[in-house]
Amino acid sequence: MSAEAQRLPQDDTRTHLMVQVARMAWAEDRTQTEIASETGLNRWQVARLLQEARDQGIVRIEILPPDLRQPALEAALVARFGLRDAVVIGTEAGPEAVTQAAGRYLAALRPTPELIGVSWGRTMAQVAHWLPMGWADGVRVVQINGTVAPKPQASGHDDVAATFARKGQGRFTPLPVPAILGRAETARVLEDDRIVADVLSLARSAPVLCFSMGAMTDDSAHLHSGNLTGEEIARLRVAGAVGDILGRFVTADGQIASAGIDARTIGLKLDQLGRHDRRIGVVTGTDKHAIACAALRAGFVNTLITDAATAAHALETSQ
Repeated sequence: MSAEAQRLPQDDTRTHLMVQVARMAWAEDRTQTEIASETGLNRWQVARLLQEARDQGIVRIEILPPDLRQPALEAALVARFGLRDAVVIGTEAGPEAVTQAAGRYLAALRPTPELIGVSWGRTMAQVAHWLPMGWADGVRVVQINGTVAPKPQASGHDDVAATFARKGQGRFTPLPVPAILGRAETARVLEDDRIVADVLSLARSAPVLCFSMGAMTDDSAHLHSGNLTGEEIARLRVAGAVGDILGRFVTADGQIASAGIDARTIGLKLDQLGRHDRRIGVVTGTDKHAIACAALRAGFVNTLITDAATAAHALETSQ
């Protein structure tokens, strides 16, 4: 082993160095000379750490065809709905490409968020999967809606926040209560509890939120997790619900579909979302067209990451 290699640390400090130089090289587009000068390493050590980062999967190089992005649809969404940003992926690329794009988008945010609020669900689990290791340095992640699943066989819904934090070298704060309770009185008692109230206060202070949206289908995560019964889902459909955001079911114009169920729901309230600087919604699939349109009309999101079919539908129906 060379003298240069011997001088590199062999403990967790080496991993932190790998993440640091990888971010500087690929996220900040620094040269190896610049990285060496700033970190106190030499160029050989920087090159070695960058190679190790790739070998260990800390950095994944992906070659994506440029036509996956749909800039015309992105610009149209921003203009029509007054968005801060939009990312639209060709529908033929599949739903995984949308969640992959969401992971890349979050990793590229500048400045990197120090505090971010996230929801749970299958879509968000995929976003967390594609989020690159080292996307942040010491981020704090807070759950913005309840995570405890009444059905024991349902997977842990705080896995998303935990993965966001682990990959961002930070920590996460769970919201350790069900997303939707059986009684409104129980929800009020829990919201008044100091522990739950502190988490909700932290969630309300997060400048960046990232969340998915749920469709009104029999495959609803809230149905499978036991938060709602089949009869309640049916009543929500009759009431005009087109889907949910953070467990709060809304109509096509973004109004709460059932005040009773909403009173049993624990998490951020939709009418407070406008206080957050970045509200990033990730949604894909034809069954979620209606909830995506509702979120756009009501201004619940100011950044949308979606597929071309959903974007086109939103633009067509807003005319």
